[in-house]
Amino acid sequence: MADWMIRAATEDDVEAVAEVRAVAMRAGLERLGRYDEHRVRQRLRDAFVPEHTWIVELDGVLAGCVALRPAHDAHWLEHFYLAPYAQGRGIGTAVLRDVVETADRSALRLRLDVLRGSPARRLYERHGFTLEHEDAVDVFMVREPRR
Repeated sequence: MADWMIRAATEDDVEAVAEVRAVAMRAGLERLGRYDEHRVRQRLRDAFVPEHTWIVELDGVLAGCVALRPAHDAHWLEHFYLAPYAQGRGIGTAVLRDVVETADRSALRLRLDVLRGSPARRLYERHGFTLEHEDAVDVFMVREPRR
C-alpha cells in the first residue's frame, strides 16, 4: 500500500478539498447530467466544517478527505473523496474501516448518501451499509453499530 496518512483538517484545506471533490465526482455527476464546474466546488465550500473533517495525504500531498457530522439520530459520513490517482490502492477501504470501527465502539449509527450508479456503493455495502431510500440522484444508506 502507498505511503499515506490521515490528519485533522484546517480551514486552509477547503480549496484543495473542493478541487478533489470536483475531480472525484465529475464522471458520476456528468453521467447523471448534473455536473456544474462552479457548483460542485461551492457545495463543498458551503458545507466544509474542519472540526468534523480529516484529510488523507498520499506521499505528503492532500489526496482526499472524509467527514463525520453528528446529527440527532446518527452520524453522517460525508465528503468522502479520493483523487483518482489515490483510488484503487486500498486507502478508501482502510479509511472507511477506521470510521466504521470507531462508530461501532461508540455505538453510533452511520448514514450517508452516494450518487446513483456510483461504484462507491459496493464499498459501503461491503462495510455493512444498507439501502434506506433513494431519489433520482442519490442513494441513502444506513449502518447500524455492531457490538
